[in-house]
Amino acid sequence: MLAGLAGTILEVVRWLVISATLYSFVHAAIQRPDAYTAAEKLTKPVWLVILGVAGLLAVVGVLDIMGVAIAAVAAGVYLVDVRPKLLEVQGKSR
Repeated sequence: MLAGLAGTILEVVRWLVISATLYSFVHAAIQRPDAYTAAEKLTKPVWLVILGVAGLLAVVGVLDIMGVAIAAVAAGVYLVDVRPKLLEVQGKSR
C-alpha cells in the first residue's frame, strides 16, 4: 500500500512540475526579446530551449525522477529569478 501511495504522490508532483514548466515556457515565449538582455539574463531563445527540453524530460520520463527534478530546477530558476526581473524591466512588476 505504501508503494502505491508513494507512486501517486510522485505522479502528482510530476504533473505539478509539468504545469510549472509549461507556464514558464509560455511566459518566456510572450516576453519581449530585448527585456532579457535589459534584465542581464540569458537570451529569450536560450530560455525557450532550456524550458522546452526540461518540459520534454518531465513529460517523456526518459530519466524518470531525474527528468522531473531537472524540469523543476529549470522552471524554478525561471519563475524565481528571471520572471521577476523581466517584469521589473518592462514596468509590470507588482
